[in-house]
Amino acid sequence: MQVRQLAVEGALEFTPDVFPDERGLFVSPFQGPAFRDAVGGDHFPVAQSNHSESRRGVVRGIHYTTTPPGMAKYVYCATGEAIDIVVDIRVGSPTFGKWDAVHMDQRHFRGMYFPVGVGHAFVALGDRTVMSYILTGSYVPAHEQALAVLDPALGLPIPEGIEPVLSERDRVAITLAEAAERGVLPDYHQCKLIEKQLMGGR
Repeated sequence: MQVRQLAVEGALEFTPDVFPDERGLFVSPFQGPAFRDAVGGDHFPVAQSNHSESRRGVVRGIHYTTTPPGMAKYVYCATGEAIDIVVDIRVGSPTFGKWDAVHMDQRHFRGMYFPVGVGHAFVALGDRTVMSYILTGSYVPAHEQALAVLDPALGLPIPEGIEPVLSERDRVAITLAEAAERGVLPDYHQCKLIEKQLMGGR
């Protein structure tokens, strides 16, 4: 498992070894020992797993969880192809306002770790793109928030030739600047404390 630090503090890209043969292939997109070595702590406490399927052009996000309670996640693309994006929306973070992206597909099975409090978005580059998630918390609608994925101030990497397909929730989401003005963004230091508690200390 290869690990790369992304431009957002605490966010990581994981690239596992893939073992193809005449039958197909075998891969372990998430590996506990590699995760612990890279992130620290004792474990990744899985509370829920999610599975989404999207057609080409679907853009989901930017989504985040109110902190507290906060949530960390690990995401990979099981089928299809996507650009997975992490956005630092944690007020007080050394990388606040920055983003990074990982190209995910069913050839390399790269995964991305999203620390507590950051935003998540992705762009489906092919039909029937399946994104798989493991989460440290359960879904609670009242805790789930959205920011404008097409916010020009962020300039997220939507490829040319992609006509974004957005949900109604994502179409009306506010910008990062508006969220900061309203005081609804996660606090970086509180996010780090919650993450430490979730992972069993560092």
